[in-house]
Amino acid sequence: MLTTLAIKNYALIEDIRVDLQKGLTIITGETGAGKSILLGALAMLLGKRADLSNIKDSSKKCIIEGHFSIVNYDLQSIFEENDLDYDAHTIIRREILPSGKSRAFVNDTPVALSQLQALAPFLIDIHSQHETLEVVSESFQMEVIDALAGNDELLSTYQSQFLDYKNVSEKLTGLKHQKEEAAKELDYNSFLYNELQQAGLDKIDQTELEEEYETLNNAESIKEAFVTVNQLLDQEQIGSISTAKEARVVLGKIKGFSTAFESLWERLNSVILELEDIGVEAANTSEKIEANPEELFRINEKLQTLYKLQQKHAVATVAELLVIEKNLEEKVNTTLGLDAEIEDLEKQISTLRSKALQTANSLHTKREKAIPVLKKKLEETLVPLGMPNAQFKFELVASETFKGNGTDSLQLLFTANKGLAFGPLRKVASGGEMSRIMLAIKAVLASYKKLPTIVFDEIDTGVSGEVANKMAVIMRNMGDKMQLISITHLPQIAAKGQQHIKIYKEDVQNITSTHLKVLNTDERILEIAQMLGGKKVTEAAMANAKELLN
Repeated sequence: MLTTLAIKNYALIEDIRVDLQKGLTIITGETGAGKSILLGALAMLLGKRADLSNIKDSSKKCIIEGHFSIVNYDLQSIFEENDLDYDAHTIIRREILPSGKSRAFVNDTPVALSQLQALAPFLIDIHSQHETLEVVSESFQMEVIDALAGNDELLSTYQSQFLDYKNVSEKLTGLKHQKEEAAKELDYNSFLYNELQQAGLDKIDQTELEEEYETLNNAESIKEAFVTVNQLLDQEQIGSISTAKEARVVLGKIKGFSTAFESLWERLNSVILELEDIGVEAANTSEKIEANPEELFRINEKLQTLYKLQQKHAVATVAELLVIEKNLEEKVNTTLGLDAEIEDLEKQISTLRSKALQTANSLHTKREKAIPVLKKKLEETLVPLGMPNAQFKFELVASETFKGNGTDSLQLLFTANKGLAFGPLRKVASGGEMSRIMLAIKAVLASYKKLPTIVFDEIDTGVSGEVANKMAVIMRNMGDKMQLISITHLPQIAAKGQQHIKIYKEDVQNITSTHLKVLNTDERILEIAQMLGGKKVTEAAMANAKELLN
């Protein structure tokens, strides 16, 4: 419930603060006193977009603050869903700065307007005669039936099942789309993968293969070179080894004279040994080198395949080709594996659909049982409100299509008079009738559901006499179960309030301001007397006012 409302620098309001009570609070005031300003401030508190023109003094900021006691409202989950800190005593504040910038706070934490708008419907429900969209909406009508049917737990189960079904369905749709796109590339990716796999890249050493190709391609020249090297090193008399050996003999004769000479001899001896080894290896290699056209052709084919693959994939090494091969393998396997995943999801959807449908059927059954009860209560409530012949017809039809609240479609038909055909509520009910129907619905709901604070803005327009008195009784009874605020011009309704607030305007130094005042008993008698007979209060009006209050 709304416990405190404070407004600063808004329209004609300079600075007001009012503490509100439980039950039925009445707000009265002359036409133009500022009741619409109060509703505008409340609407902005609940998330309506700010307007710089609403600031009374453009050099100061406008502040609207509401304190709410929500300990019995079970709103913890709503706060969590909207990333808000829960507090049983919640404070909402809106500010409009002179610059025109607007800010919103919940429990002193800055929030986005969308967060405030998500929370607002659970705190205050503002209803006027001209705002009938709620009562004619199918979702609201279904909500009323569910409240009477006690469907809260069942509805929560269904919504959880429906969410699972929806999520898996969306995932399946995405996979099918992915499969369609992947199928277009599957043949090409498979071709590229097979081409790389057939090349046997994991067994190829490109450097070794290129060296082997060069060796076979130049076999005759290489063989001839090694034969020549062997001859130059090991040919008798003129070979390098022979002359080096003669030099070694000469140095051997003098090496004993100096360590330097001995060092030269040792170095020359090492050279001779190395040359002999090179000569032997050259001879052996020349014998091994043989022209092999078939092997040369095979290696050349392998290299050409490798070069083409590197050029096709714009890479320079076998390692890079192997990475591409692995990626292609994953793409191909993923595409081929989509069928199994799709089949698995289709099985899940079938199971989820069956469970959700079963719960939806249970909802439908309980709704069918609740409809006659709701119909009877509404029609009985409307009798004293001047609509003795009002009749409702609820057409509840189950389908195979899932919605947020089940599979039912609902049409509410209405007739206000005997002998007239039923028609859709939005088409056949007048504004005054719609207001009384809304009051009847809220009155019935109050017995089954914890409702937020309701603000009725002149819902009693067009009503008078005994009907007004009956309407007041209904509001008073509603106030026993919830907080109800009614802006009214009717003394019968004003007299039933547990709290009475008067809105009035005052001119001070040529400046008009709107004020609020909580009336005591004597002030209430005077206010109701003026509502009965005008500003000139008679003794009869005072007596009538006292009688109404008693």
